[in-house]
Amino acid sequence: MGANPRGGGERPPGVRRLPRIGDEEDDPKKAGKKKPPESPEDAAEKRPPLAVLDVADHLAKGPLQGLKVEVLHGRMHPDDKDAVMRRFAAGETHVLVATTVIEVGVNVPNATAMVIMDADRFGVSQLHQLRGRVGRGSAPGLCLLVTEMPEASAARQRLNAVASTLDGFELSRIDLEQRREGDVLGQAQSGARTSLKVLAVIEDEEIIAEAREEAAAVVAKDPELTHLPALRTALDALLDEEREQYLEKG
Repeated sequence: MGANPRGGGERPPGVRRLPRIGDEEDDPKKAGKKKPPESPEDAAEKRPPLAVLDVADHLAKGPLQGLKVEVLHGRMHPDDKDAVMRRFAAGETHVLVATTVIEVGVNVPNATAMVIMDADRFGVSQLHQLRGRVGRGSAPGLCLLVTEMPEASAARQRLNAVASTLDGFELSRIDLEQRREGDVLGQAQSGARTSLKVLAVIEDEEIIAEAREEAAAVVAKDPELTHLPALRTALDALLDEEREQYLEKG
């Protein structure tokens, strides 16, 4: 992330947000097993994500030489992270290269620009949260999503959707369309385990809303489903103890 050190316009603000720290050891099991990518999209997916330490070093010694560049990531000691954020908030640090540790709870009004590298590796909601860290003061914010994915790829379309709106509700719909709804009767968050067989939450929301009203009316009239034994049997077969506890939580 980048902040204007004097609140004016003497130095252009800059931001770098990356998915990897950069001090991880290579996995010897994976050495020598890489295959040539078959397409630009394959190449972008197979390339290791850019790393905070590598990018910070490159910026400090190259394009941003002369500016104060610091790093922030989750493996730092809490006191060190606090010290970095204090310097950044005070304008002593001009550019902060960070992982998603800055996704929420960071409020630096002077931060005006963010560059999210390898943006295709993040989800819609996460990208929306990240860009919300800049432009929180009187100066407008700018967020750039950087990717190597081809224009026609699903990942690129996802980024285009994020860039097209600041409406959190609309973005949540896009996120749901892409990830599916998960197990609506349980705690599974991935769409691969969805319990819906003939419906989709987004596409059939009106039908689902009507069905909910009908179900509420039936239960209000006959809570134990005494007069609907077949429905009672079907529900008993569908709901195990874990799912019943999940529904009771609301």
